[in-house]
Amino acid sequence: MKTLKRSPLAAVALLAIGLAVGLTLQGAPGHSTATAAPAPGGAPAAPAGQLRSYADVAARAMPAVCNIQTDKAVEAFQHPFMDDPMFRRFFNMPDDGSGQGQGQDQEQVEKAAGSGIVISPDGYILTNNHVVENATKIHVTFEGDREYEAKVIGTDPPSDVALLKIEATGLPTIEVADSSELRIGDQVMAIGNPFAVGQTITMGIVSALGRNIGLTAYADFIQTDASINPGNSGGALVNMDGKLVGMNSAILSRSGGNMGIGFAIPSNMAMKVVASLKSDGEVKRAYLGVLPQQVDQSLADYYGMKKPRGVLVAQVNDDTPAAAAGLKEGDIILSVDGHDINNPNALRNLISLSDVGHAARVQVLREGKERDIIVKLGRLPDQEVAANAPAQPEKDQESTLAGVTVRPLTDQMRAMAQLPEKVHGVIVTGVKATSNAASQGLAEGDVIVQVNGQSVDTLAAFKTALALTPDRPVFMRVYKTQAKQNVFLAVPR
Repeated sequence: MKTLKRSPLAAVALLAIGLAVGLTLQGAPGHSTATAAPAPGGAPAAPAGQLRSYADVAARAMPAVCNIQTDKAVEAFQHPFMDDPMFRRFFNMPDDGSGQGQGQDQEQVEKAAGSGIVISPDGYILTNNHVVENATKIHVTFEGDREYEAKVIGTDPPSDVALLKIEATGLPTIEVADSSELRIGDQVMAIGNPFAVGQTITMGIVSALGRNIGLTAYADFIQTDASINPGNSGGALVNMDGKLVGMNSAILSRSGGNMGIGFAIPSNMAMKVVASLKSDGEVKRAYLGVLPQQVDQSLADYYGMKKPRGVLVAQVNDDTPAAAAGLKEGDIILSVDGHDINNPNALRNLISLSDVGHAARVQVLREGKERDIIVKLGRLPDQEVAANAPAQPEKDQESTLAGVTVRPLTDQMRAMAQLPEKVHGVIVTGVKATSNAASQGLAEGDVIVQVNGQSVDTLAAFKTALALTPDRPVFMRVYKTQAKQNVFLAVPR
């Protein structure tokens, strides 16, 4: 199975990696004297019979990419016997009275390597948070130039972005492109410092867009096969105009080295974070206050859609911008400010990159009709709600849905599950592993709150609601006792 490997050279996290693209011949000597056609994607053309060259692209972008080396204090291993004064005296080891002896340092310095991108002539440098996280010293070098010591202006671990500053002027900078214009199949060049061997370029294509690999809280990665290895973290991914489209950040690898699957943070996201770090030293994110859920084919069938699209609002939290604007559980968010939303990650990224206080136009599908709702976005609170342990059902009772066993929710069970007062329904006491309900995510301990839009406080109400749509999936609102949140499930019959 493919696993995400951490870089041996960067102390924390992963480095963007990919597959080098070989040079291609534009004709052959002695067979043609015609001038070569312009290279695709804006790359410089080459005379017939010569190898295509990307030297002009590299020359435009490479001067603005720097090497970063960090010193990080790590706790040194010391055998427990070293803390024993008797042991130390036996081996004639000096003791300073602390039990550790003179000169016995509990920390040692670990050196790590990465890359950075100069974004302004006065010394602001973009890199990954994991490149500089916990660093005691940060050294920045340019090819053939002096070394600078950098200070951290700000970091944003949720997006793995950091902003550094060195005392310098007149530095070469890189032009930033609009990463939203990238297309799958576009050529890209990766620039960085792999394995600390020095500045290196590799070629590839955009393999995919909008990837979320679970590495960061806010992810919208560009996937590329441009060959990148440990040490490339924080380096530039540029298009064939030499403009920045992404910052290399992670790889998918069994070995820790290049396997042709690398990931880069889009330039639009990185520069939005940098602007906040530069002005405020932190990132102020906007939020809606909903729990979004992926729309699968079963949910699409229930809502009468030809194919899955949008995201389902599984829960609207109290005292949030969404609640104030009138968003409801069961709404399907189709777009925000004209941008189509097809998965929860896309919604989260789009909202988080909006300005706090922005009046977002949210298009929703409600009761079969599309409508626009204006939501004034608030600032994302810092605190998070911890989930409690799930309730333990007492025993199985009457089965009322294929493979599912439920029972009425008693006061004792409510207390055991620590359910909020507003949660009412029937509790699931058994789900067969081979049932449609299990495949859609229904589990023991869940509380079924609604079925086909009807509240179900009793077994009789549950049975009656099941009979409302015999030719359609069973649409249920379910309260997950472990996660303390609502989800919607469409269970095929």
